[in-house]
Amino acid sequence: MSDPLTASQHTAERAAGPAATIAPEKGRATLAGHFRILRADYWIKNVFVLPGIAVALIVFPQACRPDTLWKVLLGLIAACLVASSNYVLNEVLDAPFDRLHPTKCNRPVPAGTVSIPLAYAQWMALMAAGVLLGWVVSSALSLTLLSLWVMGCIYNIPPVRSKDVPYIDVLTEAVNNPIRMLIGWFMVGPNVVIPISLLFSYWMIGAYFMALKRFAEFRHINDGIRAGRYRKSFRYYSEGRLLNSIIFYASAAMMFFGAFAIRYRPELVLAFPFIAWVIAVYFNLSFKPDSAAASPERLYREGWLMVAVCVCSAVIIALMLIDIRFMHTFFSPSLPTAWH
Repeated sequence: MSDPLTASQHTAERAAGPAATIAPEKGRATLAGHFRILRADYWIKNVFVLPGIAVALIVFPQACRPDTLWKVLLGLIAACLVASSNYVLNEVLDAPFDRLHPTKCNRPVPAGTVSIPLAYAQWMALMAAGVLLGWVVSSALSLTLLSLWVMGCIYNIPPVRSKDVPYIDVLTEAVNNPIRMLIGWFMVGPNVVIPISLLFSYWMIGAYFMALKRFAEFRHINDGIRAGRYRKSFRYYSEGRLLNSIIFYASAAMMFFGAFAIRYRPELVLAFPFIAWVIAVYFNLSFKPDSAAASPERLYREGWLMVAVCVCSAVIIALMLIDIRFMHTFFSPSLPTAWH
């Protein structure tokens, strides 16, 4: 069978290697271009840090001290710096592929408004600043921030470049969710790990969001060959395959959340309908033309989604604080001892 990919695609793939092969098409490097590759509007993703903070303060109320707010502010700044380091690397290494995308071709690197050597210096400087700032709060926070940066390298840098591998691309990007939860936890909590079931649930819900982002991107491009030129994993994906994976991730997220709730906080079972509401609203959002699911930085504009998220968050926080004794009795083991 002949290779359906064009010469421009193979050229773009070869360009994803060393920085020297990534030549801008036009324009000249500008301060504005270097600022734009920080993707400051993407810092909204650090909202996934907040559940870690909330859980830590609920489980360890003694962690709420006069310096807690200061630690949270430093931690959030550090998280934004490390996230921007990853975004800079993504902008540089994705430039050859972004030129094949209907809208991302206007990003600063494809447009030639970024100096590649300076961008690499920017990448390292942002990482160092974020990790060192995290160290001011705690060593555990600093190491967790470093792990977020390492995952960015795994996701973007050849020959690993996990973003090119179907399913692995979603899972390695989504693992940033539990890392962000740990970042929030270590801002205020002790140096002990959150229950694994909760971290896995957070990982799977992140995979659900990321797979829906892929689904929305695939539908937006609306051309299988062109989509494959832009993102290697799209050569394998189809709408059906992505939808199947989306169902798997949502189911796994709820299963792990249920395991956490039953063992640690049965009251959280009452939050399931509200979580399902958020999942359903987000799923519906991915079918819209030019969906915000493909550009998460625009999600705050989606009114119904914001209502669902706020209500769900309020319910979860309330259930973490209020004891409902009959829930503990209702979900206590009832099988004979031999089955336990």
